[in-house]
Amino acid sequence: MFSKYKDRDLVRRAAEIIAKVTGGDPLRIMHVCGTHEWAITHNGLRDLLPTNVQVVAGPGCPVCVTAGGEIDALCGLSLDRGVVVTTFGDVIRVPGARSSLAEAKASGGDIRMVYSLSDAIRMAELEPGKDFVHFAIGFETTAPTTAIEIIRGPPGNFSVFSSHKLIPPAMEYLLRSGARIDGFICPGHVSTIIGARAYKDLAKYSKPMAVAGFEPLDIMLAILNIAIQRRRGTAKVYNEYARAVRDSGNEVALRVMKKAFRICDADWRGIGIIPGSGLRLREEYSSYEAAEKYGIAVESGDEMPQGCSCGDVLLGSVRAEECPLFGRECTPERPVGPCMVSIEGTCAIAFKYSDRGLRTRRP
Repeated sequence: MFSKYKDRDLVRRAAEIIAKVTGGDPLRIMHVCGTHEWAITHNGLRDLLPTNVQVVAGPGCPVCVTAGGEIDALCGLSLDRGVVVTTFGDVIRVPGARSSLAEAKASGGDIRMVYSLSDAIRMAELEPGKDFVHFAIGFETTAPTTAIEIIRGPPGNFSVFSSHKLIPPAMEYLLRSGARIDGFICPGHVSTIIGARAYKDLAKYSKPMAVAGFEPLDIMLAILNIAIQRRRGTAKVYNEYARAVRDSGNEVALRVMKKAFRICDADWRGIGIIPGSGLRLREEYSSYEAAEKYGIAVESGDEMPQGCSCGDVLLGSVRAEECPLFGRECTPERPVGPCMVSIEGTCAIAFKYSDRGLRTRRP
């Protein structure tokens, strides 16, 4: 059924139509999804597009935008107070402003990788004499799992440090900042939760948008729709991924998020504070909020490491390969910046799949 979305001839035909529709006029489209960046780079879609059409990566990797000060705070919580910190694998390797969770673990901190929040809760139940804090990161895709576990009531020795972030406010921040964006490819996974309707408030910026799936033809059709909208002078939200995304989203997931979380400002690494883009537990669940439970003070406004261009990469200002550290001082084995760590990080994807990444890796 889905083989047509991988059909090379259809993908090439879509690229030809995009070239005709744009007629050589510049078109700069941003996506905000690490999986989209993987699909675009892995399948060589940029090479099929006409040179006047650019598709750039924005802040679509949750690991990459996790503030360095938060990582440092969790390192200190484990090393200085003996708290067990659990989180997902990629997060452990991300450099903070001063350290990483991997370095804290090497120094004696009890840092544990888990595959799910329920794994962390089971650990806390099995070890009631220890305090556990789960470093909860991710966009709207993962926030519902945190919400449902908190609503169910984990053990008293368990809490979460919520670093969940919301995508639409980040998109609006980019538009208000004056970034050169002619249209958005909206993230597929996030949109299954929040729905296509969630982007309609951004229509006031007169930028066409298309929710897209992750197969090559999905992405090409989204680009084509954005090109058609721009040519016609319209700015709507087109749902290319209707087989998975409803206009209203996942209403059950949205309800549990609303019940467990309140919206707050959030620090996006390399970008800064984005109003209304974060999630913290509501007052009735404050006993499970690690920031309050342990009085964690997070230093904000951390800079990227010297010479690192991750901030510009997250804003779509430069390509990953244009960073002076790319593939030399900074590699997936020895990452300097956060975008080289995660499988959704733009730099890590470019290092593995792009032509310039492959050339950089050759001796």
